[in-house]
Amino acid sequence: MIYYLYALAVILLDQLTKYAVVKNMVQGESIPLIDHVFQLTSHRNMGAAFGILQNQRILFIIITLAVVTGIVVTLFRIGHTQPRISLGLSLVLGGAIGNFIDRAVNGQVVDFLDFVLIHFPIFNVADAAITIGVVILLLDIFFDSKRTR
Repeated sequence: MIYYLYALAVILLDQLTKYAVVKNMVQGESIPLIDHVFQLTSHRNMGAAFGILQNQRILFIIITLAVVTGIVVTLFRIGHTQPRISLGLSLVLGGAIGNFIDRAVNGQVVDFLDFVLIHFPIFNVADAAITIGVVILLLDIFFDSKRTR
């Protein structure tokens, strides 16, 4: 199924970029890409989004396993019948697994994308995929509710 390949692509891109950061940057190091706007910053996060729930590794592993199971079952059931929902779920799936790998192996998630212009929390490819996937799912809900009216 194509949606599992999308998830796999997210996982591979996420893990390759994190590997490059870990191997080529010292933790805390920043490399400006666009001065005062965007930089790569090697950071580790032991919590969830925006650093909440620090040091809750087991909780995150359990939640991620439940979410991944639910998404896999849902993708299997809906397949190509609802492509927008399937795309959104595949991005969330890939991102969840990408961050799960970090937590399971190292107990922390590697973050590195740093928008300093707006002082946004440092994030990674998996976080971006999850966010984009959720936005797609919300847009589907919005468009679907407009159609049913």
